[in-house]
Amino acid sequence: MAEEIPVNPEILRWARATAGLSTEAVAAKLSRKKITAETVAAWEKGAASPTYPQLERLAYEIYKRPLALFFFPEAPQEETPNQSFRSLPDEEIRHLPPRLLYLLRQARAMQLNVAELYDEVNPATQQVVRDLSFTPHHAVSEMATVVREYLGVELATQCQWGTPEEAFKEWRAVLETHGVFIFKEAIKDAAFSGFCLYDAHFPVIYVNNSKPATRQIFTLFHELAHLVFGTGGIDTRLEDYLEFLHGDARRIEVACNRFAGEFLVPHHDFNRRIEGATLDDETVGNLASRYGVSREVILRKLLDRGLVGQEEYERKAAAWAAEVVGRTKGEGNYYRTKGAYLGERYLEVAFSRYYQERISREQLAGYLGVKTRNIPGMEALLFHKGAAA
Repeated sequence: MAEEIPVNPEILRWARATAGLSTEAVAAKLSRKKITAETVAAWEKGAASPTYPQLERLAYEIYKRPLALFFFPEAPQEETPNQSFRSLPDEEIRHLPPRLLYLLRQARAMQLNVAELYDEVNPATQQVVRDLSFTPHHAVSEMATVVREYLGVELATQCQWGTPEEAFKEWRAVLETHGVFIFKEAIKDAAFSGFCLYDAHFPVIYVNNSKPATRQIFTLFHELAHLVFGTGGIDTRLEDYLEFLHGDARRIEVACNRFAGEFLVPHHDFNRRIEGATLDDETVGNLASRYGVSREVILRKLLDRGLVGQEEYERKAAAWAAEVVGRTKGEGNYYRTKGAYLGERYLEVAFSRYYQERISREQLAGYLGVKTRNIPGMEALLFHKGAAA
């Protein structure tokens, strides 16, 4: 018989309430295990506890919550999407897809995870979100220069990174070294490339792993701009929502895209390289490879300079996007994928706390978002440094 797991009954009550379910409804979803409403109520009173398989079903299938959440000492105080993404219009927030809303809840839980794993102290000596801040009226080119100097990555170093995948891994390491926690997930909606949650001590960026590496890199810096503006935000291709924004909210969204483009492709270097060049597809491709960005970023900079027309920009951008959508990916390796989503730094601190016997095996599984039987595979991944970008 499976052993009961001592979880926090308050979290069980909170998770059910926020999911809008009754104890009868939860029992019905667990009916094949002969669970009654009285059993669910007993769990929530602390008179009994679910087994680990039951907890996994509750977390992942019924409440749609990260498993680690059920071991927290108290229920988190969650912001609404409107509070998290103040620069988005209400109409867009009302239509956020369920998958994105689930990942938003997951991201909040990951913020709590890292706070607990690091004993409420961000381990980075230099913390970009703590040390730098800008207003929406700040010149984007100056912002980009200040942030690059703070991060300590020269353009020449950036241009030496061989592939977009390598470049993403390097940029991720740089930002994590400077106090930003980065996770990846498959958002499964082409309109969304990622999002961030602002916090003065534990800022989090989520990147859509379904996107090409060049877009993932752009998302990192779009979201970093949000964070140094002191806001959460979403990187989306749905630009028509800008017409519903006003004042600082509009300025921030426009500035975040411009910042990412200027940071990754500084205007002084870009202008020098396009001077006298034939601006054909080959040139665009070569420039994209140089900076580790997408062809669309280069084309957009040419559009902003009046060197290509709006019609040409839209036609080529649509064609390139269709090329990406048409590519198929294999199933891949579960452990490598999970490692890429979490990142080596997160894996290292979670396993470190486990080896120090500060968290249980079940809690470790919760922090990693895997079943206990998958822990050895994640451990092997860490020891072989197999986590991808």
